[in-house]
Amino acid sequence: MEQDRSTEPECCPKFNPGPWDGKIMSWNSRRFIKGRVRTFFYMPLNFGSLMRSLDSQIRSAGGTVLDSMCLSDHTSRWNMDVYVAVDKMIPGAENTTLSGTFFSKVYEGPFRDTGKWCKDLEKQVRSQNFEIRKQFMWYTTCPKCARKYGKNYVALVADVGMT
Repeated sequence: MEQDRSTEPECCPKFNPGPWDGKIMSWNSRRFIKGRVRTFFYMPLNFGSLMRSLDSQIRSAGGTVLDSMCLSDHTSRWNMDVYVAVDKMIPGAENTTLSGTFFSKVYEGPFRDTGKWCKDLEKQVRSQNFEIRKQFMWYTTCPKCARKYGKNYVALVADVGMT
């Protein structure tokens, strides 16, 4: 008998891929706060505790997370930087901004397909005469909410430049 997941509490809002799939965006000093996660061969180890800490800082400052956006920059097999989009400067946090032209593409499926998604993103970006300067992963829901919604959407967001 399958469990009815519609009554489970929601911790991640349901993601709508439409506004992010195959889109070019221009960001001018879009605000983020930054944190660092330890990883083991790219698998996050302390992601939940970091997110709780950043969420607490944002709430204490009366801030809001914009678009439920949390970008991950896998800097090595051993760590990744996390950028949470916020509406204002957050005291005590590492505040930063991102500016430029960004291309986003949404994928759905198991994380083991990440390599395929990255190759496809590169192909998509080249087809539009751009090149990837930096690439971020946006894990749009936690694994529990992905199971609840029946979809594991991951948006790849690339800082692109004209070729």
